Amino acid sequence: MNRASSALTGIALVVAAVACFALLDTTTKFVSASVPILMALWFRYFFQAVATTVVVLPLRGLSVLRTAHPRFQCLRGLLLMMSSLFAFLSLKYMPVAEFTAIGAIVPLVITLLAATALGEKVSPLRWSLVIGGFVGTLTIIRPGGENFTWALLLPLGLVVTNTGFQVLTSKLARTEDPITMHLYTGWVGTLVVSTALPFVWVSLPSWSLWGWLVLMGAAATVGHFMLILAYMRAPAATLTPYLYAQIAFAMLGGWIAFSHVPDRWSLAGIMLIALCGAAGAWLTARESRALTQFNVRPAES
Repeated sequence: MNRASSALTGIALVVAAVACFALLDTTTKFVSASVPILMALWFRYFFQAVATTVVVLPLRGLSVLRTAHPRFQCLRGLLLMMSSLFAFLSLKYMPVAEFTAIGAIVPLVITLLAATALGEKVSPLRWSLVIGGFVGTLTIIRPGGENFTWALLLPLGLVVTNTGFQVLTSKLARTEDPITMHLYTGWVGTLVVSTALPFVWVSLPSWSLWGWLVLMGAAATVGHFMLILAYMRAPAATLTPYLYAQIAFAMLGGWIAFSHVPDRWSLAGIMLIALCGAAGAWLTARESRALTQFNVRPAES
């Protein structure tokens, strides 16, 4: 497969992955009305862990469990589990589209972290995009507004934990097998949430809820597998702008399942976050291409 075809395949896989994640969030919001949050969270991770093990272990054997950084693998799994917990809690009280848009500021927060904590140089244009993303978030949350509740701050917990997860993932991805990382993520989340399961387990009132839980677990598992396959075919700088398609899928899911359409202020905030995030991803892609061209330039004789 040539580079162009590989990139197109990667883009298609990313779009399919974020469609799965939007389906996961929409299903989660529906399920959270009838199933305890921790019980639904356990099922989501248990399904992913078992499905990944069943697929991967016969192909790779026990060698897939080998890792040079078991502590970081566990920390990464814990961060994603906390991120999922904040997501499940947020979706119980928030519309899917608004929640997804706030979660999409994670790359902008990583830019802020790089500038403040790591001392990296950030251009004025990137600073303006970061500020724009936060303005979009405040437009959705609207502190002090008549519709404001403290539950609207829950997605900010997701932003913090997911930022840590993404930073740690970028570090581990340099030396660790992505399939190994995916396997550890599922089982760490399952084992941690299992400690609370005896206290939250309830009998479900209908078999249809089990079907929704299966759909939720399948959407998470397939989405993460597609994301891994996408990053195996194209660089992150190429794929990142297409992650923002999840916002459109989330709006569609919220409209189909709950007849929800964001009001004009929320819609303005969603559009501002998507614009700033996509522009930041485009800048990263342009800088990556420029650096590649500089590095491969032949030496002058």
